[in-house]
Amino acid sequence: MIAEEALVQELKQKESQAKAFEVLVNTYKERLYWHIRRIVLDHGDADDVLQNTFIKVYKNIDNFKGESKLYSWMYRIATNESLTFLKQKSRKMGISDEELKNRMVENLQSDVYFEGDEIQLKLQKALATLPDKQKLVFTMKYFQEMKYEEISEALETSVGALKSSYHLAVKKIEAYLKED
Repeated sequence: MIAEEALVQELKQKESQAKAFEVLVNTYKERLYWHIRRIVLDHGDADDVLQNTFIKVYKNIDNFKGESKLYSWMYRIATNESLTFLKQKSRKMGISDEELKNRMVENLQSDVYFEGDEIQLKLQKALATLPDKQKLVFTMKYFQEMKYEEISEALETSVGALKSSYHLAVKKIEAYLKED
């Protein structure tokens, strides 16, 4: 595994950029895919958003200042790309964001790439009821087992605010699962 600082330097130099980008994609594509997939739910949509994310990273690598980890910066891009994708999708379909979330969860049952059981499906339905920020914090903490400090860097918010969002998300999910 190439050191992050060295990778960034290689990405910024034209003669090593192509090879460095290949290393970047191979190193981070799976983790970013699953982060995106947990937001957009659909496999095909996740692939599209992942591709858009890497295009943005490639085009904007010169703007990366190194004030955060490269992965945190890419996570932020992936998160923003995912949320933008969902807003555009609901607008194109002429439905509310809420209706889109409900349809996405319903479509999970017929998704050949969804390997969850009935409990996983209920959890996804509960997650669909959360505001975007709470859903993001919950999925990053629960599914991806990220530390609050890492989430804080990726979402550019305080650890205290994240803990509060996570706690609220857990309470809402528990309440949803009890009523179902």
